[in-house]
Amino acid sequence: MERLPSAKIRDSLEQRIVDGELNNKQRLDENELSSFYGVSRTPVREALQRLTESGLAEHLPRRGTFVRSPSLGQLVEMFEVMTELECMAIRLAARRVTIKDIKVLEDDNEICREAVKANDTIKYYEVNSRLHNHIYKMSGNSFLANKTRRLHDRLRPFRRLQLRVRGRMTESMAEHDIILSALKAGDADSAVETMKKHIDIVGVRFNDLVSSFNSISDKNKR
Repeated sequence: MERLPSAKIRDSLEQRIVDGELNNKQRLDENELSSFYGVSRTPVREALQRLTESGLAEHLPRRGTFVRSPSLGQLVEMFEVMTELECMAIRLAARRVTIKDIKVLEDDNEICREAVKANDTIKYYEVNSRLHNHIYKMSGNSFLANKTRRLHDRLRPFRRLQLRVRGRMTESMAEHDIILSALKAGDADSAVETMKKHIDIVGVRFNDLVSSFNSISDKNKR
């Protein structure tokens, strides 16, 4: 069986948690996971460490590692903070963007566009995440970039979950185009306004998140 790197195991575990396959407070046994993924315990241990660092798991000395899913309230609060951090990053990036930065963003944006055409949510999220991380770097503020990146990683499985909603990938792509145009024009206000819409969960998007979260909770109760 093909060996899976720890990052892919981590991604799989995240997805299994948000899908309700792995319940909140469930113990993540290294031996069972090694057998499930067909790998040694080393990449599993590394994946669990990353999962713990992101906040989706908790390691208790002499007891093991357990799933720790956020409540809906905690999730909403994290998205609120994520929105503000992303807006701060894009405002600074709009002031400091270079021609080289624009080229990097344009290249990734086109890959995202191809993923939309192929309805490939996994590829879209992978490149979308890379694009956002470059914007954090473009802010020129390493403290802000590190804090934003950590919360981005914490919310990764839930941001991926949103892409399953019909039409959301296309909507997200359109927002990318506006943000890129604003950065090229040095229009910080437009970039911030669109980024807020891109990340914020209000209105219909909030209802979608609640629906998805409730679906996961129902699975966990079975």
